[in-house]
Amino acid sequence: MFDPVLLQTFLAVADTRSFTKAAGRLGISQPTVSQHIRKLEQAAKRQLIARDTREVRLTDNGDAMAGFARTILAAHAEAESYFSGSAMRGRRVLHHFRQQNPQINLELTVDQSAPLHRKLKAGQLDLIFIKQTPGTTEGAVVATDELVWMGQEKTILDPDGPVPLISYQGPSLSRQVAIDALEDAGRTWRITCNTREVNGVLAAVRAGIGVAVFPRSLIPTDLIKVTNRFGLPDLGHVDFTLLSNPSAAREPVDALTTAILARAVSRVA
Repeated sequence: MFDPVLLQTFLAVADTRSFTKAAGRLGISQPTVSQHIRKLEQAAKRQLIARDTREVRLTDNGDAMAGFARTILAAHAEAESYFSGSAMRGRRVLHHFRQQNPQINLELTVDQSAPLHRKLKAGQLDLIFIKQTPGTTEGAVVATDELVWMGQEKTILDPDGPVPLISYQGPSLSRQVAIDALEDAGRTWRITCNTREVNGVLAAVRAGIGVAVFPRSLIPTDLIKVTNRFGLPDLGHVDFTLLSNPSAAREPVDALTTAILARAVSRVA
């Protein structure tokens, strides 16, 4: 088993091609970075990084490890998310619904908002829970949240350089909100990580390769809002909305909608 701390350090070196920059990004000393890389290479029994006086580069095994490291950190984040309070609350809603409605065949699809919306329109899904721009009249709004810039406690941004953006693959509401806000504010940006899943976003932020747009109430406890720290532009709010397929059987769809809305109300009360 590879230590996530060592993997985060390795990815910081892989992304910056510098032990010094990796140390600055992670807020640790350069000798500690070297120690982490050495321990990871010992665990892998392979040389992962080649270093001389002119450059730092990944070996072929290092390239492979970079992919594995992102996958491992994403799985690590997924496990944390699964056992967090918010994840368990969602599971309780579905568990209670299954107990109360055993005759209903419940199939769960997890995807980005845009693909889910397309599948709903195509009649492939009966009910979806997605993010939408505030003011959209379609569907039932379950909750509204503030969108903020999320990073690490030790995240550092170059005030004169492009904002390193961790983002969902397009089309994505949060991606477009981020790009529009940065361009309106006259800030340059570059994508440092493209991912289809929230766990990929969290893993990349934890690895220190940039900042991401995230609903404020859903930020994990080990990450923070960094909007004010770096003078990043405000992002507004987002609605979490339930939309149903009008051609779907109403009884099961209405039953699940009621269960979700009731849970949302109980959390506010």
